[in-house]
Amino acid sequence: MLIKVPIQKDKAFSSEQPSTRQPQQPASMSAPLISNSAKSYAKDFLSFVASSPTPFHAVASSIALLERVGFTELRERDSWASSIKQGGKYYVTRNTTSLIAFSVGKKWSPGKGVAMIGAHTDSPTLRLKPVSAKTAEGYLQVGVECYGGGIWHSWFDRDLGVAGRVMVRQGDGSYKQQLLKIDRPILRIPTLAIHLDRDVNVKFEFNKETHLTPIAGLVSAQLNAETPVDPTTDSDDKDAGSVAKRHTPALISLISNELSCKPEEIHDFELVLFDTQAPALGGLHEEFIFSARLDNLGCSYCAVRGISDAAEKGEHDDGTIRLISLFDHEEIGSLTAQGADSNFLPVVLERLNKLDIGDGAQATSYEECLAKSFLVSADMAHAVHPNYAAKYENNHKPQLNLGPVIKINANARYATNSPGTTLLQHISSIPLQQFVVRNDSACGSTIGPMLSAKLGVRTVDLGNPQLSMHSVRECGGTKDVLLGTNLFREFFEGYEEAEAKIFVE
Repeated sequence: MLIKVPIQKDKAFSSEQPSTRQPQQPASMSAPLISNSAKSYAKDFLSFVASSPTPFHAVASSIALLERVGFTELRERDSWASSIKQGGKYYVTRNTTSLIAFSVGKKWSPGKGVAMIGAHTDSPTLRLKPVSAKTAEGYLQVGVECYGGGIWHSWFDRDLGVAGRVMVRQGDGSYKQQLLKIDRPILRIPTLAIHLDRDVNVKFEFNKETHLTPIAGLVSAQLNAETPVDPTTDSDDKDAGSVAKRHTPALISLISNELSCKPEEIHDFELVLFDTQAPALGGLHEEFIFSARLDNLGCSYCAVRGISDAAEKGEHDDGTIRLISLFDHEEIGSLTAQGADSNFLPVVLERLNKLDIGDGAQATSYEECLAKSFLVSADMAHAVHPNYAAKYENNHKPQLNLGPVIKINANARYATNSPGTTLLQHISSIPLQQFVVRNDSACGSTIGPMLSAKLGVRTVDLGNPQLSMHSVRECGGTKDVLLGTNLFREFFEGYEEAEAKIFVE
């Protein structure tokens, strides 16, 4: 969820379908608080999030799920004229951090509606600066930049790894993107001992530029290590702006070892920090999810599982397209080439409405399609906090494990209106909660308002409830993963029938 920032804001992912069969309980036992089916979905989500420390990895994890049920890749630079068929399932990426996937109904043709779910792949984090090499008082350090509106004090005293993409030069002179995930604690941002800051429990204050710099090692150890790059092997490395000159040599060496390439073949990278503690189920009855990046991998996973679960039933014999769009850069405003405020989704919808399938494209097919379409803007929501209940509006206190939360704001920070809520409630068997902020509180926003304005489609904002939003370690409900997934699956399956009954000119 995007917020305004004041000037001074594992195990390997398995793409296997979790079992939904609930074992029979002994007669003497009451029904469990969290069913085995809900735990199965939640545990698969834990694997998904553990494998997705960055938007690059989140898109790769999503593709693994989609390809398991038969989705095939399209590329923006290619023609789609002969590729897309009624009954087909496809996905396309941009920058490998944003993804759009869709299945085409067997009766769909240009001008008919699209049932859409939009979410985002990014979360607040610390990103390595272009020149990250630093030393101070005998320590090797890594310069980082704040991305988004994180709760930065939660990053202190955590075991941090590094992940992202690295551009590696190939033997033919081309450059290939490789994903990197160093899943062990190599960095740490230490707090100051209470003996040197007696007021720390009264108010924990820090400077984001000078106090939020991780330690990576000792200078003495670096001096004893070999220089990882031979400057005679590559003319680029003689440049003061080269990777070898801008970053700690030991870090470059570690990256090259992880990617099985030579240090001098690393041309550039985009790397962020992440907490290496694995996500887990928690609570007395495993009713909680303790994890990083619930905002917004929680809704991203539910969207991917919703469309893939529906696809597993076979080709849908209706006149709609089912579509999910996972965007990067929501946490910083979305105004990038791969953000929700770009042309990515409009271009995909326009290309689909130019196809010669079904009844074929007409001059106004694109505009007709938008008028018949609907968008669910899916971004995590605020669960009521037991220790700060006064921060919530009295009649709008969402609970964990009671279903997704419809988000409403009179000032259009969310795009929800009554026809949208009615449509979703008509389709879904899943319980839905509602949330508004207090009048004396600021309200966050989502991709919903910008996409509804850009496309003119009916939109509702919702998301699964959580605590500790934007912390390095967040808290959600175990049951809500299954509830969110089932809501999205029912939305896809029931949209055509509901859209015909609930319409406002």
